[in-house]
Amino acid sequence: MRRLAITGHRGLSEALEREVDSCLRQHLGGLAPRLTGLSCLADGADTLFARAVVDAGGVLEAVVPAEGYREGLPDRHRSAYDALLSEAALVHRLPHVESTSRAHMDAGRYLVEHCDELVAVWDGRPPRGPGGTADIVDYARSLGRPVTVVWPEGATR
Repeated sequence: MRRLAITGHRGLSEALEREVDSCLRQHLGGLAPRLTGLSCLADGADTLFARAVVDAGGVLEAVVPAEGYREGLPDRHRSAYDALLSEAALVHRLPHVESTSRAHMDAGRYLVEHCDELVAVWDGRPPRGPGGTADIVDYARSLGRPVTVVWPEGATR
């Protein structure tokens, strides 16, 4: 079973989400059904990846960074989060109470440490804050974990 984890940007435009979704599905297509996908299920890249894993017949594992994680997600995303969380074969809950940058960084590290490959929906730019996509990519590379960057050519966020 191949274990892939996701890190990636949130707040993508609808057009960019469609492009990223297509790229993710293409990347995952040859791996299912012998695929396990790990995701924190945030809006944006995490959810696109999780949905693609489930649709491909793979196994979804959710990583919940903190008890208050769901409340920190946008209101409009919570029903999608709940639906994917209910489809997860396993839910890994980290011991944080508040959904902080530290909790998110710890979740990113957990993802990296429990996967064979990190998929990064990343524009290649430096982090905007601690625990962001670039930090998780740097951590994966520091461990020698393979990283596949998925970003549509010419796209901006």
